[in-house]
Amino acid sequence: MPTLKVNQRNIEINEEGFLVNPEEWDQELAEVLAQSQEDIEALTKDHWKVINYIRKYYLEKNIAPMVRKVCKNSGFNLKTIFKLFPSGPAKGACKVAGLPKPDGCV
Repeated sequence: MPTLKVNQRNIEINEEGFLVNPEEWDQELAEVLAQSQEDIEALTKDHWKVINYIRKYYLEKNIAPMVRKVCKNSGFNLKTIFKLFPSGPAKGACKVAGLPKPDGCV
């Protein structure tokens, strides 16, 4: 299984770049995932607004939020979210947020 080196930690990811152990996620790992898996140079406050919403929702409900909820609660339209996360809110944003791959995500 592929791994990412983050400081002194070796973090396992699956073939699609999602964390094998989501409990290992932290902000430093999010930065590494953004750069290495999503080609995002640096996470901005707008990225963090989406990431924090997705993580909070997931931790409360044990499921990733639907795209409509992400748009409504982040205040960003879908076009803006795709600018922030070019591979999309389900794949890119959830991956950077340390969530497992959402059901129905291709």
